[in-house]
Amino acid sequence: MGLIRWSPWQELESLNHRLTHMLGDPSNDAVSEYGNWLPDVDIHETDKMVTVSADLPGIDKKDVKVEVENGVLVISGERKSEKEEKDENSHRIERSFGRFMRSFSLPSSVDGTSVKAKMDKGVLKVELAKKEGAKPKSITVE
Repeated sequence: MGLIRWSPWQELESLNHRLTHMLGDPSNDAVSEYGNWLPDVDIHETDKMVTVSADLPGIDKKDVKVEVENGVLVISGERKSEKEEKDENSHRIERSFGRFMRSFSLPSSVDGTSVKAKMDKGVLKVELAKKEGAKPKSITVE
């Protein structure tokens, strides 16, 4: 058996999650309803668009749903667990499985009707174009 790296921050996060679940914190309903994991997300903005990238390794694109409604982007889906072999012993399981949901309020400059989503190598990339009037204009001073 090899050495296992210990992370105190991971232990604290796990303890916080268990206490929140045990005490029934209503502010954590989305996590308890959808599972115990959330995909990591990066959000970038340019003059022309807002791009949201979500890490979804091991998830098929048919199991991912992207919606924009009332100025909110919602990314949801499910990571399905792999079947365990009966003759196999598990020594450590760190990967989480189950449903997830992330939601983000969009700035008013985003055009909710012009949305593109694609999945490549386990990364979901959602591109939201900005409205034409929201793009900055350069004005020459006379």
